[in-house]
Order: sequence, then C-alpha cells, then structure tokens
Amino acid sequence: MESRKGYSKPGEFKPMDLLACAAAREVQDGEIVFAGTGLPMLAIMVAQHTQAPTAVCIYESGSIDGRPIDLPTSVADARCSYQAAVADGLTDVFGQLQSGKVDLAYLGGAEVDLYGNVNCTFMGGPTGKRLTGSGGNTDIHSLAKRSVLIMPQLGQKRRFVERVSYITSPGWKIPHWPDKEWVPKKEVYGPAFNGGPSAVISDMGVYRFDENGEMYLDTFHPGFTAEDCRANCSFDLNISRCKGETLTPTYEELDLLYKVIDPEGIIMK
Repeated sequence: MESRKGYSKPGEFKPMDLLACAAAREVQDGEIVFAGTGLPMLAIMVAQHTQAPTAVCIYESGSIDGRPIDLPTSVADARCSYQAAVADGLTDVFGQLQSGKVDLAYLGGAEVDLYGNVNCTFMGGPTGKRLTGSGGNTDIHSLAKRSVLIMPQLGQKRRFVERVSYITSPGWKIPHWPDKEWVPKKEVYGPAFNGGPSAVISDMGVYRFDENGEMYLDTFHPGFTAEDCRANCSFDLNISRCKGETLTPTYEELDLLYKVIDPEGIIMK
C-alpha cells in the first residue's frame, strides 16, 4: 500500500479502528446524526472531533446534542446527556426522526441484501431461527435521509445476500403488495419518502448504492482485494466501480480513539 502522509500503515491499526474511522467519515458538518450503542458512538464522536464539529448527535434513548467527555457504555448511560440540549426519552427522539430531521443514521443487522434491505427478525423457513427483532431499526432505516450499515462480512457471506429472508427495514427496492413486484421504495412511500441507505461498511470494504439502488463495492480495506469482497457476498457484487483501498485511520484519529474518546477501553481494548 502506498503510504500517505498522516495516515497509518498496516500493522499500526486494528480492524475496529478502521471501521470506526470509515464510519466517522460519512458524517458531514452540521448534520443531525442518530446513533446507537457501540461503533456508532465511536463514529460520531470521532467525526465531532475532526471534520464535523457542529454535527448534532441524537442518542436513541432520548438525549439530543449531548457532548460526552468520553465514550458512554450505551445509549442509556447518563454521560449521553452531558451538555445536551434535550434529555428526554424515546418518544421525543423518534419524533425528530419521523418529522424528517435526521440526516444520517447508523444501523446493523443479521442480513443485508443487494438493495440495502435489512433483516434482524427471522432467518430460514418454517424451522428457521428467530432473531432479536427490529427495535428501532425499521423506523430509523425508513425515515432517516441516509443510513449507514455497519456489518461483519469476512467468512460470513450469508450476511450479504441477494434477497434477505425477511425485510425488517426497507432499502431502495421492496416488494409491493399484493403482487409482490419489486419496485423503488419511493413509489411505495410517496410523500413519506426521505431517502435510503447510502453505505454499508464491513470488515472487508465500503459499499455504496448506484442509481438503480443496487449495491457496489466502493473501496476494499487494506489486506483484501475487490475479488475477496465479491467472494464474501452471496450475489454477484459489482466491483467495476471500485476506487481502490479504503483510507486507513490517521494518526490523529487513532490518538482520539484511544486517548480521548475511549481511554477506558470500553470498545477500543
């Protein structure tokens, strides 16, 4: 890999570091960001310390524009409300989402498909496996202007599928009842349409969606190739638009992660 000034080299960062920094770079200054527990918290805090100092974070449990000194253990941690503009509850923060005020949201799931549909409800046929369920996933993925999915992939191609087993949260195309024809979500949602998934960030690469709402590989992480990413999908991933390697974390970002944001090692162990 060609060395870039200020960017770390292979061996100087962990996969978790790259995931957090790649997710942070999706945030634009001034945006309202909906974040859950874990990596999303790391991402928004890195962004606020770097390229997006005026980004506003809504934590799912009810605080708006909190500025924790360091990483909360979860969205229910009292630190989420430090210096917050609002410290309320689920009704208020989901009201912000439903009124179209959320620019970017972070999500995960058990499966994601070609069109960015997410499944975290049920996998398999009649004898399949019940999963944890939606929680806020459906509302968030449906109503945010952009959503970024953070998903494991390496050795788990069953998570990247052509069609999810169950649509918990709709992506860019969904089956329209009663004939089940796959159509753009915008046609179904009408005036309630706000947007859709903009990226999927895995432990192998960064994926985006084209003008037809179909997933393609944008960049592959150091140590992998475009063909590796395609081989870890259960569909024929488009790699023709790949730009090359994902930018590694900068030394500034690594210092922020370990010395400022998560000095206790809650996630950055």
